[in-house]
Amino acid sequence: MTNVVWLPLAAAAVMLAGCTATTPTPPLYQWDGYQRQVYEYFKAQTSPQQQIDALEKALQEIRAKGNKPPPGFHAQLGMLHASVGNGGRAQEEFQSEKQAFPESSTYMDFLLKKSPQK
Repeated sequence: MTNVVWLPLAAAAVMLAGCTATTPTPPLYQWDGYQRQVYEYFKAQTSPQQQIDALEKALQEIRAKGNKPPPGFHAQLGMLHASVGNGGRAQEEFQSEKQAFPESSTYMDFLLKKSPQK
């Protein structure tokens, strides 16, 4: 009876140990600098232009690595552009967000209607 209990436990342990040897899945999105910039936006620690510059730099680094920016990245960048009066660029960023994340279409359409088209 003792062998009957230990054999399934030993087999389970071996199977679980094999699962840990696999390589981790790479992240779906690259978050370089995005979370910090959103935090600074809400804390008003830096100017909108400084935040735009930081996010633009992060976007270049993300693309250089062949990765994708996370959900909300382009929307945040668009909001920042709108806040400094660059409506045309804001519109571009909202369209980019909408294209990358179709589930954001309703909100992006709302922002597209509200932002100036200059």
